[in-house]
Amino acid sequence: MNILIIESEIYLAQKVVSRLLDDGHSCDYVESPNLDSLTKEYDIILLSTSLPALQCKNIIKRYKDSIIILLVSYISDETVTNPIKDGAKDYIMKPFIMDELVRKIYHYKECRTLKQELNTMRRYLDFMFKDIELEETTLPPSFPILIETNSQKCADKLVFELSKKLDMGVKFISFSSDNWQKELNTPFKGIIYLTDYHTLKKNAKDNLVKIIEDKNCILTSLEKEESFPYKKIEFNKSDLVVLNNNIMTINDYVKLMVLSFQSKYPDTELSKKLGISRKSLWEKRKKLGIEKKK
Repeated sequence: MNILIIESEIYLAQKVVSRLLDDGHSCDYVESPNLDSLTKEYDIILLSTSLPALQCKNIIKRYKDSIIILLVSYISDETVTNPIKDGAKDYIMKPFIMDELVRKIYHYKECRTLKQELNTMRRYLDFMFKDIELEETTLPPSFPILIETNSQKCADKLVFELSKKLDMGVKFISFSSDNWQKELNTPFKGIIYLTDYHTLKKNAKDNLVKIIEDKNCILTSLEKEESFPYKKIEFNKSDLVVLNNNIMTINDYVKLMVLSFQSKYPDTELSKKLGISRKSLWEKRKKLGIEKKK
């Protein structure tokens, strides 16, 4: 990490620099900085509040995107409260144990990394789910429950929304995995999300419904599950014909291809790729209820 130490006590500053250099970090040290000269960006700022309050405030403002830890000789509004309100993350009292300062640095760096990863994941999920409208469809906060769907993404969005609502974590288990039974029997306090239920044989399904009776389980299936004994909900993506374990009919295949590519190709080219005439494509639209997008 790139670290800037702003400290008027030269011996203390040298001690901090020496330790951080030993840990493999890049360090710069200034005793009383000129704000105009601070052009480099830093991950961490170690800022002594022995500087005038206005100078501390300006440095915090200049490095608002960095992690700022205050080095304080005493606690007051001027040395701690106000700088933290301005954007500093934490403080450490002088004299301090070097290991404690290093612990704080790594702690806040890890927090920032986790926050960035979380924000990236949230943006990714928003991107993945942007075309799925839940409307009035929600999962009840009762378990176990089965989602019958033609799109795994539809079920995923329902589960993530429920997880957020209940403030519970999610454990993901696929029945196509060889160790799903071991994973299911491992204690977990959040929601257990079980996918690919339709791939199980009947005897495996019968055994499973006994195991999950008292667990916080949500299951998904790409097929109708008439014999499932607990609560079920159906949520389908209206413009999708799913490819699952069943062989698709020719009409289903044509419908899937038209819905998937009609926005990319004009009817003349789309009919050629399907190996049918434009008139046949028009008849398929009418028969299968496929609305032509403008």
